[in-house]
Amino acid sequence: MEKLFEKTNINNIEVKNRFIRAATWDEMADEDGHINNAIIQRYEDLARGGVGLILTGYAFISKDEHPNPKMSGIYDDSFIEEYKILVDKVHKHETKIAMQIVYGGSQTEHPDASEMNIYGPSAIKNIVSGITPKEATKADIKGIVAKFADAALRVKKAGFDAVEIHAAHGYLLSQFLTPYYNRRLDEYGGDIHNRARIIYEVIEEIRKKVGPDYPIMIKINFDDFMDKNQGLTKEESIEVFKRIDKLGIDMIEPSAVNLSSGEGKVPFLKGINTVDQQSYFKEVVMNIASIVKAKVILVGGNKNVDLMTEILNTTEIQYFSLSRTLLCEPDLINKWMDNKDYKPKCISCNKCWDEVPNSCIFNR
Repeated sequence: MEKLFEKTNINNIEVKNRFIRAATWDEMADEDGHINNAIIQRYEDLARGGVGLILTGYAFISKDEHPNPKMSGIYDDSFIEEYKILVDKVHKHETKIAMQIVYGGSQTEHPDASEMNIYGPSAIKNIVSGITPKEATKADIKGIVAKFADAALRVKKAGFDAVEIHAAHGYLLSQFLTPYYNRRLDEYGGDIHNRARIIYEVIEEIRKKVGPDYPIMIKINFDDFMDKNQGLTKEESIEVFKRIDKLGIDMIEPSAVNLSSGEGKVPFLKGINTVDQQSYFKEVVMNIASIVKAKVILVGGNKNVDLMTEILNTTEIQYFSLSRTLLCEPDLINKWMDNKDYKPKCISCNKCWDEVPNSCIFNR
C-alpha cells in the first residue's frame, strides 16, 4: 500500500512526502519582481510546516510584461543570488522547492498593462482585460521560447530543485492552445499539435539548458470549459499530454479553465466542505495519469487524508497539491502527520484572493 507520508523520487530529487504546495501568487515582491524578507519567511513557514515540495508563485520571464503587480521575477541574472537565500532557508527543513515560470500575455490585471509590450498568438482582444496583444511573429515566438529556457537555467543556478512551466489558466502558452485566441494560419495555429507547438519547443529548449537530470514540471489545462470551438477540449488535451510525455516531461499538474471561460468558472471552487465535493478534478486527472509515464499531480480541493490515500492507491495519481488550505494553515501537513483525521480550517471562501498580500482571513 502506497502512503502519503513516504519518500518518492522526481527525476533525481527525493521528496519526503506526496504533498505539494501549489503555485500561488504571493503579491509581495517589489515592482521589478525582486523578493524580500517577508516572501522568504512565507516559504520558510511552509517548509517548516511539513510540505514535501513547494511551488513558488509564478515568476515572470520578460521584463517587458507581467500579468499582475508584485509578482516575483526571473528575467535576468540579478535574481539568482537572492533566490539562493530563499532556497537555503527551505532546504534547512528537508523540503524541496521549485519555481513556476510564466509569460503572461493579454490576460493581465496589471495597472500598467497598456504600456507593456504584450504578445499573443493572434491580435485578439482579451475578453476580460480588454487588452489586444501584438500577434507574435515566428521570430517573437522563438524569442519567448528562449526566455523560458534562460529563466529555467537561472532557476537551476539559484538552487531550486525543479522548474514548472505555467501553461494553464489563460496565460500566453495556454492562449496558444485556445482557438478563440489562436487564429493563426501558420504552423503555430490550426490543429492541436500546431497550437501546442510553442509548448513543445519550450520543453525541448529548457531540457537543452538544464540537462537530463533536472526535473521539468508543467501546469497545463485539460479543458478551457469555453463555448464550442472556442476553447481547448478534453479530447485535444489528451493528445498534448501524450506528446509532452514523449518529450520527457517529469511531472504534469493538470488544471482547467481561464478567466475567459465565463462567469463563475474558476479553477478553485468555493464551498468545498464535504468529502464528496473534494479532489474535484480526480475523474479527469486519473484518466490522464493512466496514459502517461510522467508523474501526475492532482490539484483542486484536496482536504481529506483518507480520500487522497484512496486516490493514491486506486489510480496512477501520485501527488497532491494544495494552495488555499496552506495559505490558511502553513503547518497543515504536520497536523495531518500527527492526526490524519484533522479537518483543515479553510472553508474555500476564496477571500484569500481579496487580501493584499494574498492571505487567509482567519490569519488577520
